[in-house]
Amino acid sequence: MGIVLIERKVWERMLETFSELTGKVLKLTESNIGMKKWLDNEDVCRMLNISKRTLQSYRDSGKLAFSQINHKIYYKPEDVEAFCKRNYFSIRQKNSYGRFECNWNDRYPAKH
Repeated sequence: MGIVLIERKVWERMLETFSELTGKVLKLTESNIGMKKWLDNEDVCRMLNISKRTLQSYRDSGKLAFSQINHKIYYKPEDVEAFCKRNYFSIRQKNSYGRFECNWNDRYPAKH
């Protein structure tokens, strides 16, 4: 391992250049087609507390919209939210055993 000595002015200019470059990279990645707003598999699995295989089955069955670029899959947050709302069951009251019941009529209304 060797030691490299440089003048203070050179060091300060290097730090300044590096800081400028970092700012430009961050600006490009945040403005790049709004990708900051998209979620990847890991984000969605963590949010929904599901496995990657379960997430894949939701994609395969058409339950959850997604975009694929090369081998990377992305989800719009609003699509994940809509998926959650479609699969939400409200709990209304306790049954005779003291357990909460889902109100299936909200989800599956009776056909007349």
